[in-house]
Amino acid sequence: VTVLNQTPTAFYSLIDEAIDEKPNLFLKYVIFGGEKLLPSKLKTWQEIYPQTKLINMYGITETTVHVTYKEIKKEDISKGVSNVGHPIPTTTTYIMDKYCNLQPIGVIGEIRVGGKGLGRGYIGKEELTRERFIDNPFVKGEKLYKSGDLGRLLEGGDIEYLYRSDNQEQ
Repeated sequence: VTVLNQTPTAFYSLIDEAIDEKPNLFLKYVIFGGEKLLPSKLKTWQEIYPQTKLINMYGITETTVHVTYKEIKKEDISKGVSNVGHPIPTTTTYIMDKYCNLQPIGVIGEIRVGGKGLGRGYIGKEELTRERFIDNPFVKGEKLYKSGDLGRLLEGGDIEYLYRSDNQEQ
């Protein structure tokens, strides 16, 4: 195995095994997704396997899974911020308030996503589709998906994932 796509929680268990056993692994990449990453938990792995690239991605089912990308480096681990990076080339992301205003750097807002791969809505659920898939105020004819996830824009354009607005993951 050279590429592992894993939820952070499952990977934390693998880290515990690696500490105890120190197996000779050939992982080139570990790609995280599906839940919030706690970068501080990667410190030991990064020390034992510094050659493995650690990639944090953010995405949701409504966008055909991945939307953003961030390689987590030593300095990111020490900051302890769940940095999900910036949009992959076929997607767009915005941090907005409930009125579709862009939030300035450091201010919490909802992560809204668009671009290629964004679904057209929910089959048989027109009301939910109208509520969640909204017109993009910046690109005529494009839709954005209101993710329900809260984050903030970091200096340099990356996004910090914070938590669900509806406490779905707790």
